Amino acid sequence: MQEAFYKLTDHLTARLMGDEVLLANFSGEASDFVRLNHSLIRQAGHVDQQGIGLELIDGQRHVSGHCRLTGDEATDRSRAEAVLAELRVNLPAVPEDPYLMYATDINSTEQVSPSELPDSGEMTEAVLAAGDGLDMVGILASGGICRGFANSLGQRNWFVAHSFHFDWSFYHAADKAVKTSYAGFAWDQAAFDRKVTDAREQLAKLALPAKTIDPGAYRVYIPPAAMQELASMLTRGFSLKAQRTKSSCLLKMVDGGQTLSPAMTIRENTAEGLSSNFQGQGFVKPDCVTLIEAGKLTGALASPRTAKEYGVATTGSEHPSSLDIAAGDLAEGDVLASLDTGIYVNQLWYLNYSDRPAGRITGMTRFATFWVEGGQIVAPLNVMRFDETIYRILGENLIGLTSHRDLLPSSQTYGNRSTGSMRLPGALVDDFTFTL
Repeated sequence: MQEAFYKLTDHLTARLMGDEVLLANFSGEASDFVRLNHSLIRQAGHVDQQGIGLELIDGQRHVSGHCRLTGDEATDRSRAEAVLAELRVNLPAVPEDPYLMYATDINSTEQVSPSELPDSGEMTEAVLAAGDGLDMVGILASGGICRGFANSLGQRNWFVAHSFHFDWSFYHAADKAVKTSYAGFAWDQAAFDRKVTDAREQLAKLALPAKTIDPGAYRVYIPPAAMQELASMLTRGFSLKAQRTKSSCLLKMVDGGQTLSPAMTIRENTAEGLSSNFQGQGFVKPDCVTLIEAGKLTGALASPRTAKEYGVATTGSEHPSSLDIAAGDLAEGDVLASLDTGIYVNQLWYLNYSDRPAGRITGMTRFATFWVEGGQIVAPLNVMRFDETIYRILGENLIGLTSHRDLLPSSQTYGNRSTGSMRLPGALVDDFTFTL
């Protein structure tokens, strides 16, 4: 694929006219998917696809288009030439873009990670064994993902990664289920077995009579999967554009000197994530950008457009795709004892801002949420709504973060498998406010 992509770009470059500049972006994957219901395979398939996105630039004007590739050289040249011809026709009709910015210095890279994945059939067998006797619902996705960039100036970038993601639930009844996931670059049966054991134990607790508690402030444990929902609400807050236009949810940190707990260090850690280290305009991303260090806002992310608008260096992207929250020192086995009496929040959903400038978020518990007394789960809880600020959750009320972190890839497969991911610990929080 790599050689064919570069050869196709060279072919198109030879057909440019005048001062035209061409940017080409390649995406490809060879993925296996297995969907399960009632612990049985309901759908299994393989997706092998390639596509190329072209951006034609002349001065400050630019237009873009896309086509699927087949792997046949003649067919792919014909399709790409047709896209290029259409772009050339449309280019004079678009206005000049004052914030157009693309890489003109050649910075070629190649990052190819060998596959450590077992055969997808072996992973499927392990999954089926884990769900034996239970109603398991989920999807297993695995395989290789390729990304490439090339331009008519001579830059070449290539990225290949192999990963898997199994997202599943053990269903009990009605709205009660235990949802969890397991992901990585290599399958560790022992690690998977531990997740299955924990989920089975929680499923047994769901059979107990459900408890309803009064609204109020409670000590809670938020595991990595629920932390992912909270962290997703923060991502736009790290955008330099959002910070400069005062639309960031971290406005109090930007303008008011507000801080989080000293235990909080947040980075965009491209080097250890699933995403490529280059982006669509040819800029190579830094390996790591520290956004919050020891509770203090220290950085922001700027796309090429934002960088040009505000006269700063670009980080390649405006939003994190490999968000990383540093681990704490709370052992995973000590979570319930440290929680003592309170709420174990397995999942959160329907999150939204109730006051964006103040960093206030509202949302609901989902699936398996438990009432804990004396470090022991005693009953499942009915659904509750919370309303809290990020400054209380990850600031003044944060008791500690777990030493264990989960790699949580995006499960989105619209068009192709997403390369976004987060690496997150769990959080023990005091006085977490539930309103309903």
